[in-house]
Amino acid sequence: MPRGRYSLHDPHDHTPLGEERFQCAPGPSGWRYVSRLTAPDGSPTGSVDLALDALGRPIRLEAHAFEWQVKGAAIDGVTWVRTDPTGAHATEGNAPAHAFTGTSPAFLIATSRLLDLSPGAPATRVRLLALTDPVLAPRTLDQSWALLRSEAHPTDNGTLTVDTYQVTALDTGEQAEVHLAGDVVLAAPGIELEDLESPPSVFT
Repeated sequence: MPRGRYSLHDPHDHTPLGEERFQCAPGPSGWRYVSRLTAPDGSPTGSVDLALDALGRPIRLEAHAFEWQVKGAAIDGVTWVRTDPTGAHATEGNAPAHAFTGTSPAFLIATSRLLDLSPGAPATRVRLLALTDPVLAPRTLDQSWALLRSEAHPTDNGTLTVDTYQVTALDTGEQAEVHLAGDVVLAAPGIELEDLESPPSVFT
């Protein structure tokens, strides 16, 4: 069960945004990721609890940010309920999307699991429901994902396979590389792995 810590920063000007302490693990029915987020001064800012089924579909998402809350799942596309800080005005939504995304590294792992790409295969287009900072505001976006290469690296704990993806935002054409090892993000725009207490889990 990998446990560790990511540092988060603005991908454009590198302004520190805080840290995300996480643990994740595959199970008999899929994969689960839970984390706590803190600001640069250490104050709590939110949390993520994401569960996927064996096909990589989100069967449960609960995200918190500055007292805002979103609960969602893959139902008729993706369906969610968003609650304001007072709890008085919950709003429901549904979008013809495949999964959720956001600033948490969990969503990069989830999208890679959902697409299950092969190295060198043509890029795959995916529609996602993004929960945008700082209040988890929902909006749909389209991305293109391609698995550029998978490379095996020897480590003290055995061989570690690193997958390098090219992710393209189809509305702007902006491209980025995402480096994953099992269920851990090694590096991605705005994300750096700072600490890992145990090796990544290997998906079968």
